[in-house]
Amino acid sequence: MLYLYVDNSNVFIEGKRVSAVKKSYAYDIQQAMQRGIFDNEYRLDFGKLHKFVSGNGGTNIAKAKLFGSRPPENDSLWNIAKQAGFETVVYDRNIANKEKKVDVKIATEMMRDAYKFVDAEKDTLILVAGDGDFVSTVETLVNDDFCVKIYFWEHISQELKTCCSEFVSLDPVIYQIGFVTV
Repeated sequence: MLYLYVDNSNVFIEGKRVSAVKKSYAYDIQQAMQRGIFDNEYRLDFGKLHKFVSGNGGTNIAKAKLFGSRPPENDSLWNIAKQAGFETVVYDRNIANKEKKVDVKIATEMMRDAYKFVDAEKDTLILVAGDGDFVSTVETLVNDDFCVKIYFWEHISQELKTCCSEFVSLDPVIYQIGFVTV
C-alpha cells in the first residue's frame, strides 16, 4: 500500500517555475528562481497527480493527504483535491502572510503513520515535496528500513534527492499532471 503526502504550495509553485522554463519565459530553473519568473497559467491537476503517483488509478493508496494554507473562500482547489481522493489539512497563514506549520505537520504525519500503520516490508511512503526541511525525516525513515519515494521537480534539494529510497522527477510529466489555463 502507498501512503501519500503532498505539500501543495511547494509542488504547485515550483511547477509554475518549471512550466515557465518549458515555455521559455526563463532560460533555466535558476533564472526562474532568481528572478521570480512563473507561468501563472499553469495549474496542477490533483486527480492526475494522485493517479500518476499511485501508478494504477489509486486503488493501492491507503492514505493520501494534501497539506497547505487556507485558501480563499471562493477557491475550489481543496474541493477538487478531496474529490481526487485526498484528505486535506489546511493552516492559516501567519501575520506576515507566510505559510507556517505545513512542513512540520507533513513530517509528523509521515513519522506517525510509518511507525503506527506502515508495513516496512510491503508499503511505501511517498512525499511530493522538494525542500531540504524533509531531509531529517526521510533519512530517519530510510535508515529504519522504510521505503520513501520522493516525487518532485528536477530542481529538488540535492540532499533530499540523495537520502530517499527513490526519486521520480515530475518534469517529464508536467502537462500530464497539470494544465495551462487561458
